[in-house]
Amino acid sequence: MEIKEIRTLILNDRPNQLWLEIETDEGVTGLGETFFGAQSVAAYVHTVAAPHLIGKNPLDIEGHARALKPRHGFRSNGAEIRGNSAIDIALWDLMGKAFDAPLHTCLGGASRNEIAVYNTCAGYNYLKPSVRLAQARSLDWGGTEQGPYDDLQAFLDTPEDLARSLIDEGYTAMKIWPFDRAAMKHGGQYIDREDLEAGIDIVRRIRKAVGDRIGIMMECHSLWNLPTAKRIARRLEEFDLEWLEDMVRPDDIGALAELSAFTSTPICASELMGTRHNYRDLLEARAASVVMIDLTWCGGPTEARKIAAMADTYSRPVTMHDCTGPVSFACGVHLSMHAPNAMLQEMTRAHYSSWYRDVVDGLPLVENGRVMAPQSPGHGLSLSKGLRKNPGLQVQVTRQE
Repeated sequence: MEIKEIRTLILNDRPNQLWLEIETDEGVTGLGETFFGAQSVAAYVHTVAAPHLIGKNPLDIEGHARALKPRHGFRSNGAEIRGNSAIDIALWDLMGKAFDAPLHTCLGGASRNEIAVYNTCAGYNYLKPSVRLAQARSLDWGGTEQGPYDDLQAFLDTPEDLARSLIDEGYTAMKIWPFDRAAMKHGGQYIDREDLEAGIDIVRRIRKAVGDRIGIMMECHSLWNLPTAKRIARRLEEFDLEWLEDMVRPDDIGALAELSAFTSTPICASELMGTRHNYRDLLEARAASVVMIDLTWCGGPTEARKIAAMADTYSRPVTMHDCTGPVSFACGVHLSMHAPNAMLQEMTRAHYSSWYRDVVDGLPLVENGRVMAPQSPGHGLSLSKGLRKNPGLQVQVTRQE
């Protein structure tokens, strides 16, 4: 079996999203995905990665991952790592199809057959546009639109109703980010008492409405300096949160370690860290209690399973990131089924119920707050006919001569 063609697909309506297909001479095709800087990733794929892969055996996944390890940007999740992530996912998907086995079986088998999900409370258009750098640090990425799962606006305006809605659907935890607007005000260097109390009040209203029937994760998008992060963390301790996520930049391991030692609330970090070498530094410093992984940003399943295993040796649970795309979600579910130290799977019900279904077929089944182990070969997803017929779809191809 040889790789004969590599395709990248970018939809004008979702310019941050990149899908990648690897097709073999035997007609087996694997699907990958990554997010942010899609045009830069496509350029890397076709000019650097594709010349290496064309004509090679797609099942030599570990060898390809090593060969494509970049000379520059190897400790980041830049365009090279994101491109390699999409390639790696596609190769694992292709392997599953070649052997008629689901991805979690190919990784070494399942540790469980289902896992609890928590809802990231984003809206339908969260992260949709190709944002400018200044906008990319805004609370309202993509704005909102009316619908039953307009959860970003709901946690700001009616957090009590949102919590009840999630409990009714079986969710046991929710993630919110009520302090982001305050961070915009002073560049993350200081928080006014009024803004601090406004953010605290949203958490207090949830606890008053439903008690501890739902867990709360606090996302902070790496917007705060350390002194302000400590101030917010101390005020939140009374609410017994599941974790504080990315309060400070995850590339400052010392600040993360200091924050972790300062607060009784678990620290979660971070899908933004890139490859296993950064996670090694995080774990050696005991700077986080929960390790977050995004398979479309870390190097794909090849790298993610190594990160999960490394976290396990430090007695740390892992959780897989979602809100960037359906392939990311599906692959996260497979690794959650495989990794013995997986604790929860992130999902965004606004995305799962809307645009994920528009662009792919075969999403994992979510029922009563739990996602089931997919049983289709590979990760189980394929691009929908509707996406392929979309006039705004840009397709770039590198094929065997």
